[in-house]
Amino acid sequence: MSLKIQHSSIPKKPSIAKDSASPQKLITTTIHHLKSTSLPLTAATLPFTGHQGCTCCWWGVWNIGGKDICFDTPHCDGWSVCIHIVGRGTPVEEPPSPFALKIQQLSEERKELVKGSYRDRHFNAGSILLAFGVFESIGGGVNTWFRTGKLFPGPHLFAGAAITVLWAAAAALTPAMQKGSETARNLHITLNVINVLLFVWQIPTGWEIVLKVFEFTKWP
Repeated sequence: MSLKIQHSSIPKKPSIAKDSASPQKLITTTIHHLKSTSLPLTAATLPFTGHQGCTCCWWGVWNIGGKDICFDTPHCDGWSVCIHIVGRGTPVEEPPSPFALKIQQLSEERKELVKGSYRDRHFNAGSILLAFGVFESIGGGVNTWFRTGKLFPGPHLFAGAAITVLWAAAAALTPAMQKGSETARNLHITLNVINVLLFVWQIPTGWEIVLKVFEFTKWP
């Protein structure tokens, strides 16, 4: 595909050899030609540079050493952008702040907790303990009543009743804990700690009751 360019729209190329005695005149003449000439848009974007007979650049053509040197704007722009990108290089990433590191650490811990399903396991264990504990607490009193016809008020009975109440109170705090209440969580832990201490304190008296049951029971 050939491209024809009208000679009337192209500035005449000044020769350094002819006007070497007057560089200022050479520059003035070139600028005058550029201002007075309407160049086609296609000629302004053709990337012809550094070869013999180049007459298409809107910055002008200069004859140096017998060769026509064309200052091509698209090539200059591309070279400038390339140097800019290479000069910038890879941007240096700023080190994360301590606050960001803390958030990342907590996020990783939360992921591990979610994978372990500790909340569901704790809920299931607590539900089983609540159901079994209430059954044993009420069942023990009913069994004593049927065997002896009466109950024996004492430390063991009162501690057992308190344990049952604490179980129910701790379980009632579950909805508030699911909403993120720190007060409910702390109270839940406190009630269960008291519950465990009462249970441990109740073991000796419970063992005494078991021995008396075996002593006074008539075996077939």
